[in-house]
Amino acid sequence: MRDESQLMATTLNATTSPSNSTSNNNVEGLKLTEAVVKTFRNARVFHENTDRINALDFSANGETLITSSDDDSIVIYDCQAGSAKKTLNSKKYGVDLIRFTHATNTVIHSSTKIDDTIRFLSLHDNKYIRYFPGHVRKVIALSMSPVDDIFLSGSLDNTIRLWDLKSANCAGLMHLNGRPVANFDPEGLIFGAGITSEMIKLYDLRSFDKGPFSTFQLPKEKDCEWTSLKFSADGKTIMLTTNGNIIRLIDAFTGQLKHTLSGFSNTKNVPIEASFSPDAQFVFCGASDGRIHCWNAETGNRVCTLVSDSMSGQTIVSMNPKFMLLVSASNQLIFWLPHLDDL
Repeated sequence: MRDESQLMATTLNATTSPSNSTSNNNVEGLKLTEAVVKTFRNARVFHENTDRINALDFSANGETLITSSDDDSIVIYDCQAGSAKKTLNSKKYGVDLIRFTHATNTVIHSSTKIDDTIRFLSLHDNKYIRYFPGHVRKVIALSMSPVDDIFLSGSLDNTIRLWDLKSANCAGLMHLNGRPVANFDPEGLIFGAGITSEMIKLYDLRSFDKGPFSTFQLPKEKDCEWTSLKFSADGKTIMLTTNGNIIRLIDAFTGQLKHTLSGFSNTKNVPIEASFSPDAQFVFCGASDGRIHCWNAETGNRVCTLVSDSMSGQTIVSMNPKFMLLVSASNQLIFWLPHLDDL
Protein backbone atom coordinates (compact mmCIF):
# COMPACT_ATOMS: atom_id res chain seq x y z
CA MET A 1 0.00 0.00 0.00
CA ARG A 2 1.35 3.44 -0.91
CA ASP A 3 1.80 6.03 1.80
CA GLU A 4 -0.41 9.13 1.94
CA SER A 5 2.15 11.52 0.46
CA GLN A 6 2.62 9.35 -2.60
CA LEU A 7 -1.13 9.00 -3.04
CA MET A 8 -1.49 12.78 -2.87
CA ALA A 9 1.24 13.38 -5.44
CA THR A 10 -0.06 10.92 -8.01
CA THR A 11 -3.80 11.24 -7.64
CA LEU A 12 -3.79 15.01 -7.93
CA ASN A 13 -2.47 14.62 -11.47
CA ALA A 14 -5.49 12.54 -12.44
CA THR A 15 -8.27 14.32 -14.32
CA THR A 16 -11.84 13.18 -14.75
CA SER A 17 -11.31 12.57 -18.46
CA PRO A 18 -12.04 9.07 -19.81
CA SER A 19 -9.30 6.48 -19.86
CA ASN A 20 -8.99 2.76 -20.36
CA SER A 21 -6.49 2.54 -17.53
CA THR A 22 -7.74 0.68 -14.45
CA SER A 23 -4.39 -0.11 -12.89
CA ASN A 24 -4.09 0.74 -9.19
CA ASN A 25 -0.57 1.93 -9.86
CA ASN A 26 -1.44 4.31 -12.67
CA VAL A 27 -4.10 6.93 -12.02
CA GLU A 28 -3.24 9.22 -14.93
CA GLY A 29 -6.51 9.89 -16.76
CA LEU A 30 -8.53 7.78 -14.32
CA LYS A 31 -12.21 8.15 -15.11
CA LEU A 32 -14.56 9.21 -12.34
CA THR A 33 -17.00 6.31 -11.94
CA GLU A 34 -19.31 5.09 -9.20
CA ALA A 35 -16.71 2.50 -8.21
CA VAL A 36 -14.04 5.21 -7.88
CA VAL A 37 -16.32 7.56 -5.92
CA LYS A 38 -16.97 4.82 -3.36
CA THR A 39 -13.24 4.57 -2.61
CA PHE A 40 -12.78 8.23 -1.60
CA ARG A 41 -11.09 8.49 1.81
CA ASN A 42 -9.84 11.51 3.72
CA ALA A 43 -6.16 12.01 2.93
CA ARG A 44 -5.41 15.25 4.76
CA VAL A 45 -7.17 17.29 7.45
CA PHE A 46 -6.46 20.99 7.99
CA HIS A 47 -7.14 22.87 11.23
CA GLU A 48 -6.50 26.42 10.06
CA ASN A 49 -9.83 27.84 11.28
CA THR A 50 -11.32 28.51 14.69
CA ASP A 51 -14.89 28.82 13.40
CA ARG A 52 -17.11 27.54 10.59
CA ILE A 53 -15.82 27.68 7.02
CA ASN A 54 -18.68 29.43 5.21
CA ALA A 55 -17.52 29.17 1.57
CA LEU A 56 -14.83 27.73 -0.67
CA ASP A 57 -13.81 28.04 -4.30
CA PHE A 58 -11.27 26.53 -6.69
CA SER A 59 -9.22 28.45 -9.22
CA ALA A 60 -10.10 27.60 -12.84
CA ASN A 61 -6.92 25.56 -13.27
CA GLY A 62 -7.68 23.55 -10.14
CA GLU A 63 -4.33 24.27 -8.57
CA THR A 64 -5.54 26.58 -5.79
CA LEU A 65 -8.36 26.41 -3.26
CA ILE A 66 -9.55 29.36 -1.19
CA THR A 67 -11.85 29.39 1.83
CA SER A 68 -13.64 32.05 3.86
CA SER A 69 -14.67 31.58 7.45
CA ASP A 70 -16.82 33.03 10.23
CA ASP A 71 -13.54 33.68 12.08
CA ASP A 72 -12.93 36.45 9.47
CA SER A 73 -10.03 34.59 7.83
CA ILE A 74 -9.23 33.70 4.23
CA VAL A 75 -7.03 30.62 3.75
CA ILE A 76 -5.32 29.70 0.47
CA TYR A 77 -4.40 26.05 -0.21
CA ASP A 78 -2.12 24.43 -2.78
CA CYS A 79 -4.12 21.52 -4.20
CA GLN A 80 -1.11 19.84 -5.81
CA ALA A 81 1.12 19.98 -2.75
CA GLY A 82 -1.78 19.33 -0.39
CA SER A 83 -0.80 22.20 1.90
CA ALA A 84 -2.05 25.49 3.33
CA LYS A 85 -0.09 28.33 1.71
CA LYS A 86 -1.30 31.58 3.21
CA THR A 87 -3.81 33.06 5.64
CA LEU A 88 -5.29 36.56 5.32
CA ASN A 89 -7.66 38.31 7.70
CA SER A 90 -10.68 40.52 7.13
CA LYS A 91 -11.44 41.47 10.73
CA LYS A 92 -13.01 44.80 9.82
CA TYR A 93 -15.54 43.62 7.22
CA GLY A 94 -15.80 39.88 7.79
CA VAL A 95 -15.87 37.53 4.80
CA ASP A 96 -18.36 35.16 3.17
CA LEU A 97 -19.13 33.71 -0.28
CA ILE A 98 -15.54 34.04 -1.45
CA ARG A 99 -15.05 33.58 -5.22
CA PHE A 100 -12.01 33.63 -7.49
CA THR A 101 -12.04 36.07 -10.37
CA HIS A 102 -10.30 35.00 -13.61
CA ALA A 103 -6.99 35.90 -12.00
CA THR A 104 -5.75 33.52 -9.32
CA ASN A 105 -4.48 36.43 -7.21
CA THR A 106 -7.79 38.30 -6.86
CA VAL A 107 -11.16 37.38 -5.35
CA ILE A 108 -14.53 38.90 -4.59
CA HIS A 109 -16.43 38.28 -1.38
CA SER A 110 -19.47 39.44 0.53
CA SER A 111 -19.27 41.09 3.94
CA THR A 112 -20.57 40.07 7.35
CA LYS A 113 -19.82 43.31 9.22
CA ILE A 114 -20.47 47.08 8.85
CA ASP A 115 -22.54 46.81 5.63
CA ASP A 116 -23.46 44.48 2.78
CA THR A 117 -20.94 45.80 0.26
CA ILE A 118 -19.19 43.29 -2.01
CA ARG A 119 -15.42 43.64 -2.00
CA PHE A 120 -12.73 42.99 -4.64
CA LEU A 121 -9.53 41.85 -2.95
CA SER A 122 -5.93 41.42 -4.08
CA LEU A 123 -4.48 38.31 -2.45
CA HIS A 124 -0.95 39.44 -3.25
CA ASP A 125 -0.90 42.34 -0.81
CA ASN A 126 -4.25 41.86 1.01
CA LYS A 127 -5.56 45.21 -0.24
CA TYR A 128 -8.98 46.01 -1.64
CA ILE A 129 -9.06 47.01 -5.28
CA ARG A 130 -12.68 48.11 -5.43
CA TYR A 131 -15.94 48.16 -3.46
CA PHE A 132 -19.38 47.34 -4.87
CA PRO A 133 -22.05 49.01 -2.69
CA GLY A 134 -25.78 48.74 -3.29
CA HIS A 135 -27.26 45.81 -1.39
CA VAL A 136 -28.89 46.77 1.88
CA ARG A 137 -29.35 43.29 3.32
CA LYS A 138 -27.21 40.13 3.49
CA VAL A 139 -25.80 38.93 0.16
CA ILE A 140 -26.77 35.27 -0.24
CA ALA A 141 -25.67 34.59 -3.84
CA LEU A 142 -22.42 35.54 -5.54
CA SER A 143 -21.04 34.11 -8.79
CA MET A 144 -18.43 35.06 -11.37
CA SER A 145 -19.09 34.68 -15.07
CA PRO A 146 -17.08 31.71 -16.42
CA VAL A 147 -15.88 33.76 -19.41
CA ASP A 148 -15.34 37.41 -18.42
CA ASP A 149 -15.19 39.93 -15.56
CA ILE A 150 -18.93 40.12 -14.96
CA PHE A 151 -20.46 38.80 -11.75
CA LEU A 152 -23.91 38.36 -10.21
CA SER A 153 -25.08 38.97 -6.68
CA GLY A 154 -28.35 38.23 -4.96
CA SER A 155 -29.49 39.58 -1.60
CA LEU A 156 -32.19 39.27 1.03
CA ASP A 157 -33.17 42.79 -0.08
CA ASN A 158 -34.95 40.88 -2.89
CA THR A 159 -32.68 42.11 -5.65
CA ILE A 160 -30.23 40.60 -8.12
CA ARG A 161 -27.46 42.87 -9.32
CA LEU A 162 -25.14 42.52 -12.29
CA TRP A 163 -21.63 43.97 -11.95
CA ASP A 164 -18.42 44.47 -13.89
CA LEU A 165 -15.15 44.24 -11.96
CA LYS A 166 -13.95 47.42 -13.65
CA SER A 167 -16.71 49.62 -12.20
CA ALA A 168 -18.16 50.18 -8.74
CA ASN A 169 -21.50 51.06 -10.33
CA CYS A 170 -24.11 48.36 -10.71
CA ALA A 171 -24.54 47.40 -14.37
CA GLY A 172 -27.98 45.90 -13.93
CA LEU A 173 -30.65 45.63 -11.25
CA MET A 174 -33.61 43.29 -10.89
CA HIS A 175 -36.26 43.62 -8.18
CA LEU A 176 -37.88 40.32 -7.23
CA ASN A 177 -40.80 39.21 -5.10
CA GLY A 178 -38.85 37.09 -2.67
CA ARG A 179 -35.51 35.50 -1.83
CA PRO A 180 -33.35 35.29 -4.98
CA VAL A 181 -30.91 32.61 -6.10
CA ALA A 182 -28.93 33.08 -9.31
CA ASN A 183 -26.00 31.78 -11.32
CA PHE A 184 -24.44 31.74 -14.78
CA ASP A 185 -24.64 28.85 -17.20
CA PRO A 186 -21.26 27.21 -18.03
CA GLU A 187 -20.84 29.22 -21.24
CA GLY A 188 -21.56 32.56 -19.58
CA LEU A 189 -24.23 33.43 -22.13
CA ILE A 190 -27.26 33.23 -19.88
CA PHE A 191 -28.03 33.29 -16.19
CA GLY A 192 -30.77 31.64 -14.24
CA ALA A 193 -32.69 33.19 -11.35
CA GLY A 194 -34.85 31.29 -8.91
CA ILE A 195 -37.71 33.28 -7.41
CA THR A 196 -39.98 32.58 -4.41
CA SER A 197 -38.94 28.90 -4.46
CA GLU A 198 -41.34 28.09 -7.28
CA MET A 199 -40.10 29.76 -10.48
CA ILE A 200 -36.91 29.72 -12.54
CA LYS A 201 -36.32 32.47 -15.08
CA LEU A 202 -33.58 32.31 -17.71
CA TYR A 203 -32.09 35.54 -19.07
CA ASP A 204 -29.87 36.28 -22.04
CA LEU A 205 -26.97 38.26 -20.60
CA ARG A 206 -26.90 40.56 -23.65
CA SER A 207 -30.53 41.57 -23.28
CA PHE A 208 -31.57 40.71 -19.72
CA ASP A 209 -33.32 44.09 -19.40
CA LYS A 210 -35.92 42.82 -21.89
CA GLY A 211 -36.99 40.12 -19.47
CA PRO A 212 -36.54 36.34 -19.36
CA PHE A 213 -36.56 34.32 -22.55
CA SER A 214 -37.82 31.28 -20.67
CA THR A 215 -39.75 30.75 -17.42
CA PHE A 216 -40.21 27.44 -15.61
CA GLN A 217 -43.02 27.15 -13.09
CA LEU A 218 -42.54 24.48 -10.43
CA PRO A 219 -44.69 23.47 -7.45
CA LYS A 220 -43.98 25.90 -4.62
CA GLU A 221 -41.82 24.43 -1.87
CA LYS A 222 -43.96 23.88 1.22
CA ASP A 223 -41.42 23.14 3.93
CA CYS A 224 -38.25 24.89 2.73
CA GLU A 225 -36.79 27.58 0.48
CA TRP A 226 -34.38 27.41 -2.43
CA THR A 227 -30.98 28.61 -1.23
CA SER A 228 -28.76 28.20 -4.31
CA LEU A 229 -28.97 27.58 -8.05
CA LYS A 230 -26.18 25.88 -10.03
CA PHE A 231 -25.81 24.62 -13.58
CA SER A 232 -24.03 21.36 -14.35
CA ALA A 233 -20.87 21.73 -16.44
CA ASP A 234 -22.64 20.38 -19.53
CA GLY A 235 -25.43 22.94 -19.08
CA LYS A 236 -28.15 20.29 -19.12
CA THR A 237 -29.21 20.32 -15.48
CA ILE A 238 -30.03 22.96 -12.90
CA MET A 239 -29.55 22.07 -9.25
CA LEU A 240 -31.65 23.82 -6.62
CA THR A 241 -30.49 23.37 -3.05
CA THR A 242 -32.68 24.23 -0.08
CA ASN A 243 -32.68 24.85 3.65
CA GLY A 244 -34.60 21.61 4.10
CA ASN A 245 -33.90 17.94 3.41
CA ILE A 246 -34.15 17.94 -0.39
CA ILE A 247 -32.26 18.93 -3.51
CA ARG A 248 -34.05 19.38 -6.83
CA LEU A 249 -32.50 18.56 -10.21
CA ILE A 250 -34.26 20.35 -13.08
CA ASP A 251 -33.91 19.86 -16.84
CA ALA A 252 -32.31 23.15 -17.96
CA PHE A 253 -34.08 23.06 -21.35
CA THR A 254 -37.62 21.99 -20.43
CA GLY A 255 -37.88 22.95 -16.77
CA GLN A 256 -39.09 19.47 -15.90
CA LEU A 257 -38.18 18.01 -12.52
CA LYS A 258 -35.66 15.23 -13.12
CA HIS A 259 -34.95 14.06 -9.59
CA THR A 260 -35.48 14.95 -5.96
CA LEU A 261 -32.48 13.96 -3.84
CA SER A 262 -33.12 13.31 -0.16
CA GLY A 263 -32.16 11.08 2.74
CA PHE A 264 -29.64 13.37 4.45
CA SER A 265 -29.84 15.31 7.72
CA ASN A 266 -30.33 19.06 8.01
CA THR A 267 -31.43 19.40 11.61
CA LYS A 268 -30.91 23.18 11.84
CA ASN A 269 -32.56 23.95 8.48
CA VAL A 270 -29.54 25.86 7.19
CA PRO A 271 -28.75 26.30 3.48
CA ILE A 272 -27.44 23.02 2.07
CA GLU A 273 -24.09 23.11 0.29
CA ALA A 274 -24.00 20.79 -2.71
CA SER A 275 -22.16 20.62 -6.03
CA PHE A 276 -21.88 18.72 -9.28
CA SER A 277 -18.78 16.78 -10.22
CA PRO A 278 -16.89 18.49 -13.10
CA ASP A 279 -18.19 15.92 -15.60
CA ALA A 280 -21.81 16.45 -14.43
CA GLN A 281 -22.15 12.77 -13.51
CA PHE A 282 -22.53 13.12 -9.76
CA VAL A 283 -23.99 15.36 -7.07
CA PHE A 284 -22.21 15.70 -3.73
CA CYS A 285 -23.95 17.10 -0.67
CA GLY A 286 -22.99 17.82 2.92
CA ALA A 287 -25.20 17.16 5.93
CA SER A 288 -25.59 18.32 9.52
CA ASP A 289 -24.10 15.08 10.84
CA GLY A 290 -20.91 15.71 8.83
CA ARG A 291 -21.54 12.96 6.27
CA ILE A 292 -21.08 13.42 2.54
CA HIS A 293 -23.80 12.01 0.30
CA CYS A 294 -23.35 11.25 -3.39
CA TRP A 295 -25.95 10.55 -6.08
CA ASN A 296 -25.81 9.70 -9.77
CA ALA A 297 -27.10 12.89 -11.41
CA GLU A 298 -28.56 11.04 -14.39
CA THR A 299 -30.48 8.33 -12.54
CA GLY A 300 -31.00 10.05 -9.21
CA ASN A 301 -29.81 6.90 -7.43
CA ARG A 302 -27.65 7.17 -4.33
CA VAL A 303 -24.07 6.11 -4.99
CA CYS A 304 -22.58 6.18 -1.50
CA THR A 305 -22.18 8.01 1.79
CA LEU A 306 -18.69 9.06 2.85
CA VAL A 307 -17.83 9.28 6.53
CA SER A 308 -14.82 10.58 8.43
CA ASP A 309 -14.11 10.89 12.14
CA SER A 310 -12.82 14.40 11.41
CA MET A 311 -16.16 15.68 10.12
CA SER A 312 -18.70 17.44 12.30
CA GLY A 313 -21.53 19.88 11.70
CA GLN A 314 -22.95 21.11 8.42
CA THR A 315 -20.50 20.38 5.65
CA ILE A 316 -19.64 22.23 2.43
CA VAL A 317 -18.63 19.86 -0.37
CA SER A 318 -17.04 20.60 -3.72
CA MET A 319 -14.96 18.72 -6.27
CA ASN A 320 -11.85 20.13 -7.91
CA PRO A 321 -12.57 21.15 -11.54
CA LYS A 322 -9.38 19.55 -12.89
CA PHE A 323 -8.09 16.95 -10.43
CA MET A 324 -9.51 13.88 -8.73
CA LEU A 325 -9.86 15.72 -5.43
CA LEU A 326 -12.97 16.14 -3.29
CA VAL A 327 -13.00 18.77 -0.54
CA SER A 328 -15.30 19.07 2.45
CA ALA A 329 -15.37 21.82 5.04
CA SER A 330 -17.00 22.54 8.37
CA ASN A 331 -14.70 23.85 11.09
CA GLN A 332 -11.96 21.77 9.49
CA LEU A 333 -11.06 21.30 5.85
CA ILE A 334 -10.59 17.79 4.48
CA PHE A 335 -8.98 16.64 1.23
CA TRP A 336 -10.53 13.40 -0.04
CA LEU A 337 -8.76 11.16 -2.55
CA PRO A 338 -9.66 7.83 -4.17
CA HIS A 339 -8.07 4.88 -2.40
CA LEU A 340 -7.29 2.83 -5.47
CA ASP A 341 -6.29 -0.30 -3.56
CA ASP A 342 -10.01 -0.67 -2.83
CA LEU A 343 -10.86 -1.07 -6.53
